[in-house]
Amino acid sequence: MKRKISLLMIATLLMVSIVGCGASTTKKEEVTTKVAALKGPTAMGMVKMIDDEESNTENEYEFTIAGSPDELTPKIVNGEIDIAAIPSNLSSILYNKTNGEVVSLGINTLGVLYIVENGENINSIQDLKGKTLYASGKGATPEYALNYILKANGIDPEKDLTIEYKSEHTECLAAISAEAGAIAMLPQPFVTTAITKNPQIRIALDLNEEWEKSTNDSSLVTGVIVARKEFVEKYPEKVSNFLEEYEKSVEFTNTNIDSAAELIEANDIVTAEVAKKAIPYCNITFISGEEMKEKLEGYLNTLLEQNPESIGGAMPSEDFYYSKK
Repeated sequence: MKRKISLLMIATLLMVSIVGCGASTTKKEEVTTKVAALKGPTAMGMVKMIDDEESNTENEYEFTIAGSPDELTPKIVNGEIDIAAIPSNLSSILYNKTNGEVVSLGINTLGVLYIVENGENINSIQDLKGKTLYASGKGATPEYALNYILKANGIDPEKDLTIEYKSEHTECLAAISAEAGAIAMLPQPFVTTAITKNPQIRIALDLNEEWEKSTNDSSLVTGVIVARKEFVEKYPEKVSNFLEEYEKSVEFTNTNIDSAAELIEANDIVTAEVAKKAIPYCNITFISGEEMKEKLEGYLNTLLEQNPESIGGAMPSEDFYYSKK
């Protein structure tokens, strides 16, 4: 009887040991990184990553392409999105709004804004006086960049012209396409879309050039990649891998234009025809580290001098700028 009890105890201990060993070798829970971009240059630079993910059985990323920043802002704040491509000034606003819980990983887009006209009357910033200008991006980079350039040229945005803001770029596109003599501020690739649909539309002014004429100490930084600080600290390797893959994706878009254009159309951003023409003018880039900090800080400082609320009331602290450890 004693021998039977001893054998039973040994068997039980062996089972516990096996179960314990099995538990210690259980694979860690996989985390899918939720990534979002806007329908335009930021998403155009990401299409290779999106395409690669579709053939990846491990589901490393979950991508969302939104029509406007307003769709992404609450999701970033609530933790529904881990990494997002957003307007540069919005990154600072979110940093201030969340008490430093947002980190800028890199610059993804430089100047992409243009004044386009369905006519031949606009040849300088001064020619905008007394006119109606269709625009989108109120409360974001387009509005603040436009206001800065206008003021630098002695034009009051509220008194010297009428700026009619639309909720999305596509609405501006529809307005300028339908109205002879209409003027709009549009980013690429919507500029190319407008010209493709209506040959009477032309680029009147390059706002990147106008910005450079107006300031000597900053670049026009249109878009950045941000992440939730909690995500960066919890998954540093995932963030590092994402940035490496994103940089390669940006390079792919800029150097393999025909292939990238097909992927851009497949993701319902713009047609391949438009994308092929627009990519060289989209200033899609990847700038990180100290260069990112220098350019973004200079741009945000310029906006701060014009309107503190445009960046959330104050400059971000050093912890806002991501540095790979």
